[in-house]
Amino acid sequence: MSGYNTVLARNTENASKGIGPYSQTVAFSHYNNLSAQLPIEPQSGKLVAGGIKEQAEQCFKNIKAILDSIDHVMSDVVRITVFVKNIKDIDAVDEVYKTFFTTYVPSRTVVAVTALPMDALVQIEALVSNGEGTIPNAPQAGDLIKLTNNTANAPTSALSTQTVAFSHYNNLSAQLPIDPKSGKLVAGGVKEQAGQCLKNIKAILESIDVPFDDIVKINIFLKNLSDIEAVNEVYTTFFPDSAIARAVAYVPARTVVAASALPMDALVQIEAVVSHGDGTPPQAVEDRHGIIIKANNTENAPKCSLSTQAVAFSHYNHLSAQLPLDPKTGEMVAGDVKEQAGQCLKNIKAILESIDHVMEDVVKVNIFLKNIEDIDAVDEVYTTFFPGGVPARRTVGVSALLKDALVQIDVVVANAEGTPPIA
Repeated sequence: MSGYNTVLARNTENASKGIGPYSQTVAFSHYNNLSAQLPIEPQSGKLVAGGIKEQAEQCFKNIKAILDSIDHVMSDVVRITVFVKNIKDIDAVDEVYKTFFTTYVPSRTVVAVTALPMDALVQIEALVSNGEGTIPNAPQAGDLIKLTNNTANAPTSALSTQTVAFSHYNNLSAQLPIDPKSGKLVAGGVKEQAGQCLKNIKAILESIDVPFDDIVKINIFLKNLSDIEAVNEVYTTFFPDSAIARAVAYVPARTVVAASALPMDALVQIEAVVSHGDGTPPQAVEDRHGIIIKANNTENAPKCSLSTQAVAFSHYNHLSAQLPLDPKTGEMVAGDVKEQAGQCLKNIKAILESIDHVMEDVVKVNIFLKNIEDIDAVDEVYTTFFPGGVPARRTVGVSALLKDALVQIDVVVANAEGTPPIA
């Protein structure tokens, strides 16, 4: 039997089968990547009756059923992402949320989007620890523990932990532009708000002795997509952070998303996924120190000075969101949403080929659509790239995409070989 980690896709009849070609959960190494759960009642395949509370509860019931089916529990969740159609519904969602996380709260992101599949009011996604790992017949570290951390130097919340580490990753709660001393939004416009979000991320990382340049993926949620240039001005003052990172011009992989609204009526919210070379106990020191970040760009996919196409750390690769750009011209590909979706996936395939990976290594796909009704057309193209429908998936409708694209796709990819320790 191979000593390598394997991609392990699983489904249960006790949760919604979903509405597309994807698996409920895909485990690889020390994480389970769950598909975003809609409030679908498993037996009927239809949205549960009722309003936002009933829908939120059904989403969580589906997550719990998936976890039960793979011998996991809700306290194994390390990060929750809540997508609502109406930001005012978040208080009602929170009432339900508290009943599923009574003693421990994961890191969390909350964002309102323009549309959700099936015209749902809420969709909830979970990232889950997988202590047993996925090396066939060889549990890797069944007793790995989560490390949770909060610092007074960044905003705190009773409903989320600032960062939850498991194995070789730290998963941070999305940071709003809140001044931690006052608990209020920082004064100023989008530049000041973006700066505060990044300051909060930096404060959290400093509290756990992790440098800022250990960030492998950044997700930026903007109320007004036209603010991206102003945010980028601030962004470049934080990345690269260290002399070493500046020497190699390292910047994380990145995704930019238009939100219809954000908590506290913020203009921007920023989420970070961070490498954690120290690992979490009981990993032995000699097995965990000095794992390196491997950043990669290829001429065969669109390049951006503000992001790296793929950033690998340990057993995962995080890719920047791909727009439907022709890498040779840098221009939008001609055609409708099918052609655009095809170009996004071609770009992803080109990036993976440049790092000796294949589409079958993809464990999670995130699809952002300007028109949610385009999902069927996108799926026609999608199934030619993922004929087995294995990766877990999230689909949301957004008001706008960069370059006025109709679709944007990003992925998380298995990295069986891992990244080497520094010699």
